[in-house]
Amino acid sequence: MTDSTTTTTTTIKGQSNPAFVGDDPSCKDIAKAELAVVVSKKELTKDEKLEKFRILKNVIIISIAFMFLFTSFNSMANLQSSINKVKGTYALSTLYTALVVSCAFVPTWMIKKFKAKWTLCFSMLCYSTYIAAQFYPQVWTLVPTSIILGLGAAPMWSAKCTYLTQVGSKYAEIVGENSEVVIVRFFGIFFLFFQSTQVWGNLISSAVLSQGLVEEEEVDGAALMSCGVNFCPETSSSNSANITNLAKPSMSKIYVMATIYLVCSIVSSIIIAVLVDPLTRFGENERTGSSTGKSGKELLVATFNHMRHPYQLLVIPLTMWSGVEQAFLGADFTAAYVSCGLGVHMVGYVMICYGVCDAICSITFSPLVKMVGRVPIFTMGALINLGIIITLRYWMPHPDDVALFFVMAGLWGVSDAVWQTQINAFYGVIFPGESEAAFSNYRLWESLGYIFTYVGSSTTCISVKLTNVLVSLIFGIIGYYTIEALERRGGLRKDENGKVVTIDVLVKEKLRVFDTKSQ
Repeated sequence: MTDSTTTTTTTIKGQSNPAFVGDDPSCKDIAKAELAVVVSKKELTKDEKLEKFRILKNVIIISIAFMFLFTSFNSMANLQSSINKVKGTYALSTLYTALVVSCAFVPTWMIKKFKAKWTLCFSMLCYSTYIAAQFYPQVWTLVPTSIILGLGAAPMWSAKCTYLTQVGSKYAEIVGENSEVVIVRFFGIFFLFFQSTQVWGNLISSAVLSQGLVEEEEVDGAALMSCGVNFCPETSSSNSANITNLAKPSMSKIYVMATIYLVCSIVSSIIIAVLVDPLTRFGENERTGSSTGKSGKELLVATFNHMRHPYQLLVIPLTMWSGVEQAFLGADFTAAYVSCGLGVHMVGYVMICYGVCDAICSITFSPLVKMVGRVPIFTMGALINLGIIITLRYWMPHPDDVALFFVMAGLWGVSDAVWQTQINAFYGVIFPGESEAAFSNYRLWESLGYIFTYVGSSTTCISVKLTNVLVSLIFGIIGYYTIEALERRGGLRKDENGKVVTIDVLVKEKLRVFDTKSQ
């Protein structure tokens, strides 16, 4: 029996940027701008149907494993500034420093040596060490395990991206669909599971921390004046004597919570080890090194060389803002407003609101941008953040204002969805054909935004932090508007080879013209 096939030619738009497939640079295999691709619809044999099912099974299992892992990690990270204060935020800044180093050197080597499946498995165990440190949270336990986690995080995300990209291509080959469309679909399935982690993890933490709480006592209004904009880390310990909400939960509750999270993180690694098929089954050995064959050293050189691109310099403040705003919400808003005003047990519930709004809007904004354009969406995100920052500057948190805590967290989730989806998309648009170096810069500068915020979280008062966050937002959006203005005027000047003239060449030309005029 001969298969009946129909062949069509499809032009794929918009999928050349990693906003549609995740924000890891190793996803660039699928980032091929507007290619004309031959698509063949065909009848599947029994073996092909079995292989199709096996691929879908692996995608679902990997997604579930990540859901277990980040149910534990995200929720524990949200609580660090409340339960471990200085030690917890220092550990988080160390984590992102290690992640920056790891991004440059570890993923290519580790995936090549251990293959994608076992890289996922071993890297997930790195997260378990950090969760285990919560049983005895001291500097000498939290910082080393944060380094281990940071070193494992980059290869884990790269291996995930490699796996989904490879099986997506194989699936498309089997069913006769466009490979880019299939891979986008697989990443959509993955992030559907991933985005739900804010709900499950925070639900666990709030349920555990709420156990045994006595009925609401009369609120000490004078003591609450130390919350919000008046909150300072160095005085929070003495404030906790007057504000019951600032008191650290009992160790028994922390042990229960840490046990649940540790089990979840270990289960994620076991799921990968036992249930996921090796990528070699789907052609992993056909891949060499990173997606372009660059070594870690070559990628590092390319990353720094890419900073000569004028747009890269202009987009750095916006990229750092992405890290700053996430770290501010997770460390400072949760400690100075939610924990201080409502109690540690409410952090999880408030963050659930944030996560749900973030997830819904992440799905909504990409098609919305196609209808109204980038500029209105970026402007909306900036205005939401600006409004919340001004509100946080003048509003004093109080238990009677419960709804306001949730509203602000939800709105911050809306704006975060803008930054997480659209900054990635923006990188894909302004750096066509340079995705690996561009997205290495994205990871570098976003991580530095996290680091600066977490380092200051344990030493700086909220009044200063709000100013820093505001300045970061203003510089970020100015850089973005500058790029949009340049694009509307025709974009950057290019040389005879069609490449953008770098900033150092432009400066030399200006200096030469200035010297000529002065003579």
